[in-house]
Amino acid sequence: MTWRPDPDALRGRIAVVAGATRGAGHGIAAALGEAGATVICTGRSSRRGPGGSDYDRPETIEETAELVDALGGRGIAHRVDHLDTEQVGALVNDLWGAEVLKGPPSSWGHPMWQHDLDDRLRILRLGVDTHLITSHFLLPLLVTRPGGLLVEITDGTTEYNSANYRLSVFYDLAKCAVDRLAFSHGHGLAPLGATAVALTPGWLRSQMMLDNYGVTEADWRTALNPRRSDGYPAAPPGFANSETPRFVGRAVAAIAADPESSRWNQRSLTSATVSREYGFTDVDGRRPDGWTG
Repeated sequence: MTWRPDPDALRGRIAVVAGATRGAGHGIAAALGEAGATVICTGRSSRRGPGGSDYDRPETIEETAELVDALGGRGIAHRVDHLDTEQVGALVNDLWGAEVLKGPPSSWGHPMWQHDLDDRLRILRLGVDTHLITSHFLLPLLVTRPGGLLVEITDGTTEYNSANYRLSVFYDLAKCAVDRLAFSHGHGLAPLGATAVALTPGWLRSQMMLDNYGVTEADWRTALNPRRSDGYPAAPPGFANSETPRFVGRAVAAIAADPESSRWNQRSLTSATVSREYGFTDVDGRRPDGWTG
């Protein structure tokens, strides 16, 4: 039997998806929309201008909000730089924006003193400070009544990151910190009836990842061809277990719709783990697991 989202699972619920322009944030906003939620889509890239984005890409928060509408929810676009406390305070969490700053694969694994310090420190600003600033302003709203949920999106579970070095000192620190943030927030939120979890997608077929391999979502498997002649690199075999951003989004929606979501408090989870628990699939009907193959 084909799995389908419940269009009313989150009807009447309000979600803020920080960094909803592209990647996991875009997928989370879409999945919340297909579950009927009202989704405030924030980010820096807007039809009104880039808003300080570190990426020169065409995606906008307005496009994400329109997709939420098309999927049955209500999308609201709000341009926010989550490093700007005044902007976040006026708004009142998938935040990253450092994909370019982490450098190409050829720079990974090098000693930290060989990296550009300004770029790498900005990784920490984008990967940690944005989360703290946003939580400072949003968590008071989250605890006004029981059942609030904070989801920190990262790369790798606590278990995986504690045993594996992640590209560089700066990237490693940022990703480990976000897992710990969910644990720390959960400590303070639990007595107030709210829940915090860390959630990681597997190998994400984001807009940027598809562009890196010169493919689209419709023909993404072409990237696995080791004899490509179009000038793009072939993806490693693990790319076969990659997932769309909607998959991790459906993980967020599933936890949010669970009346017993508090059982996940302070946990560090993968989209595949959550899929096995709740039974949802990716948009193509698969349940990929980029962490176990």
